[in-house]
Amino acid sequence: MNLALWIITGLLAAVFLFAGANKLLIPREKLAEAPGGGWAGDFGAGFVKALGAVEILGAIGLILPAVLDVAPVLVPLAAIGLAMIMAGAAVVTFRRREPGHALLNLTYLALAVFVAWGRFGPGSFG
Repeated sequence: MNLALWIITGLLAAVFLFAGANKLLIPREKLAEAPGGGWAGDFGAGFVKALGAVEILGAIGLILPAVLDVAPVLVPLAAIGLAMIMAGAAVVTFRRREPGHALLNLTYLALAVFVAWGRFGPGSFG
């Protein structure tokens, strides 16, 4: 179980690091033109940049506390935070009538909830 949690956590961290970096580095207008990026046109540039920063922090929070064994309780908290972001993303894409993207967001949400569930508890990193 620990190995499965580490694999899923690593994949989630990579996804959110990549997505967050794109939101921080690519202008909102260009993001809105990309496939599946139409949602960015519905929000301000500051929100998109802040969302990117939060996603990067979440990705770091999934890995570093456990690797450094410093406050490992931050791992499930980061997973819960990212799950909340994905819940919001699923709502936005569903309202935009993009069911494929909504399903992808719900998949990331489920994986983040699995990590949070697996990492809570006294023997969670055993």
